[in-house]
Amino acid sequence: MATTVARPETLVGKRIKRKEDPRLITGTATYVDDIQMPGMHHASILRSPHAAAILKSINIRPALETAGVVAVFTGADVKDVGPVPCGASLPGLRVPHHHILAQDRVYFAGHPVAVVVSTDRYIARDAADRIEVEYDVKAAVADPEKALEKGAPAVHPQWPDNIAFTFHQENGEVDKVFAEAAVVVKQRITSQRLIPCAMETRGVVADYKTGEKALTIYSSTQIPHLMRSLVAGMLGMPEHKLRVVAPEVGGGFGSKLNVYAEEALMGFVSMRIGKPVKWIESRREGFLATIHGRGHADYFEIAAGKDGTILGLTLKLIQDLGAYHQLLTPAIPTLSVLMMPGLYRFKNIRADIVGVFTNCTPTDAYRGAGRPEATHGIERMVDMLAAEMKMDPAEIRLKNFIRPEEFPYATATGLSYDSGEYDKPLKKALDLVNYGRLREDQKRARAEGRLMGIGLSTYGEICAFGPSPATPAGGWESATVRVEPSGKVTVHTGASPHGQGEETTFAQIAADEMGVDLDDVIVLHGDTAIVQYGIGTFGSRATAVGGTALYFALQDLKVKIKKYGAMLLDSSDVSYSAGRCICNKTGKSVTLAEISGASYRAMRLPPNTEPGLMATHFWEPPNFTFPFGAHIVVTEIDKETGAVEIKRYVAVDDCGKIINPLIVAGQVHGGVVQGIGQALYENAVYDDNGQLLTGEFMDYAIPKASMLPRIEEDHTETPSPVNPLGVKGVGEAGTIGCSPAVVNSVVDALSPLGVKHLDMPLSPEKIWRVLTGGKA
Repeated sequence: MATTVARPETLVGKRIKRKEDPRLITGTATYVDDIQMPGMHHASILRSPHAAAILKSINIRPALETAGVVAVFTGADVKDVGPVPCGASLPGLRVPHHHILAQDRVYFAGHPVAVVVSTDRYIARDAADRIEVEYDVKAAVADPEKALEKGAPAVHPQWPDNIAFTFHQENGEVDKVFAEAAVVVKQRITSQRLIPCAMETRGVVADYKTGEKALTIYSSTQIPHLMRSLVAGMLGMPEHKLRVVAPEVGGGFGSKLNVYAEEALMGFVSMRIGKPVKWIESRREGFLATIHGRGHADYFEIAAGKDGTILGLTLKLIQDLGAYHQLLTPAIPTLSVLMMPGLYRFKNIRADIVGVFTNCTPTDAYRGAGRPEATHGIERMVDMLAAEMKMDPAEIRLKNFIRPEEFPYATATGLSYDSGEYDKPLKKALDLVNYGRLREDQKRARAEGRLMGIGLSTYGEICAFGPSPATPAGGWESATVRVEPSGKVTVHTGASPHGQGEETTFAQIAADEMGVDLDDVIVLHGDTAIVQYGIGTFGSRATAVGGTALYFALQDLKVKIKKYGAMLLDSSDVSYSAGRCICNKTGKSVTLAEISGASYRAMRLPPNTEPGLMATHFWEPPNFTFPFGAHIVVTEIDKETGAVEIKRYVAVDDCGKIINPLIVAGQVHGGVVQGIGQALYENAVYDDNGQLLTGEFMDYAIPKASMLPRIEEDHTETPSPVNPLGVKGVGEAGTIGCSPAVVNSVVDALSPLGVKHLDMPLSPEKIWRVLTGGKA
């Protein structure tokens, strides 16, 4: 037994490279398409080319006669399989029964009609083209506002109109403050449809063992345990006979926070043919059949007093839901309402949502999920209000922020903001850009005839989803920590990270608490046969909720470690530090490896203590967390082409306590890039017949590295009181803060020309038309 203790360096707060990265950058990681099995079959899905049609007949014989084809299934074969699940619940919500293969009609281009199974993926694809389908094409509607018009084509004929639900929320004396306001500004603002475009498309491998009557599904998913529960229900099989594995996931951004038809379909196919089957989504399929994001048309009105005090806000939100509901489709716009007040103190709000069916791909959670839309709306309205009142946009924000002494702050929409000093990130960002001098530079640029703009945005977001009563599937998270006989540490997290870096940050937390080296900790996740039930990774919750579950599991485990240490040291007065249990009287100690070895050997046991060192904790959060921040963007517009150049991008974010600054920076940078994509480039466009015109990268623009500015990121730290780690979440911050800052900057650049608002994306053509006197 040693008598000296060398405390290791604290790891939480350090810039540590991700433990995940070596396998990713060397190409040795395993994605769904890398999985190979003896007897593997391949599936290809025939999808409807029409947005609305009756299925009159399907002739599968030409496909079945193709050499190498072993089976073809149509809607008639899967009619007893459960529908694609919708987890959201709203009063009066209309939920279409969406089968995994179309039955008598199709209602969006890309709707699955049949699946071909072959020993070769290319044979399956060719055979799918040989299926003969007779369609009776009907009128479609792709614009949500047109879908609301009287006489619009019915997406689902069983209902008299295309309204899936309405939602109303109101607080305060809205009519009174608008009637008494010195200034009222109105604006229609859109958040266009976006296509998530994860680097890895979706993929499924299903392997049914007939002897065991057990099914394993490998899926590129963010929610393996929830998928197991839901797919088992769809297939009518016992949940404990279904194993779901999420291998490496090449990007999700919310688009893989779903249970899709293809997961249950591949399970069905494997069960029918008794062989493993693989389906890998093509990029074109990904554009058509993976959810889209955003899809808002928002009608805002903001009221203010003569001194610039914001008095109230109203919103009519028209949400393009698409053709049917995926897991959270109807819930996403309600998040926009929750966050519509932003960081501001006013208490008078009125919001009305109309959720509308269209003959388009469903919308659902996409990085930020309702919060970017809310932030874009309130931050554009505050800028327009500042312009109307001839106030500086920074001044009006600082005037209206919730004050530090008011926390926890009850918002007009029923939330309780946890903590914040909202002026700090804005003031820090203003200092970083030298705001006063920057405005002087702008004056000189305008005198020279240049179009230079300065745009601000401040944002707050709801994260750490969340308290279970506020979520459709539980908001807790789980963690198990096991110390092996050698003293090495294994962590099982019910969160399912896929790029967020929890294999590193959770190892940092565990290494600090256990007093071991970082490399002595391994973090496992994503396999329902290994990891205890968990909820998953989305809504910036993995560290704030899953990390807290880990923290409490570690505390539980340390209690047991001290019991064994006390036994080995023959002392009741012991403490645990730096990977050792120490007798506080003598200074003698035993290492974690010695303690763990003794616990498994079990020659002696402390009273009422089991052998081994393992603890599991399920943590239910009492509230959400609310990160915040400020972004500043400087732009210049080419007067000849309308092209926007971002000259400077500064982001100051407050995500609570920072576990790993390097990973936080990566999350912010990635989010900002996706926000720039929406602001300047991306737009999912349908024609009047419901055909996706931007169905591949030739037509759907995403930003390339050469199109992006250097992103200067900084932070303030305001710990959250919601969890003992003080963390809030950062995975979506960059996206939420970005788009209004970019648009505010461009509108500011064009303001000498009388421009007050432009909708995204701010394409060169759109701006060129403004510059040449046309209407954008």
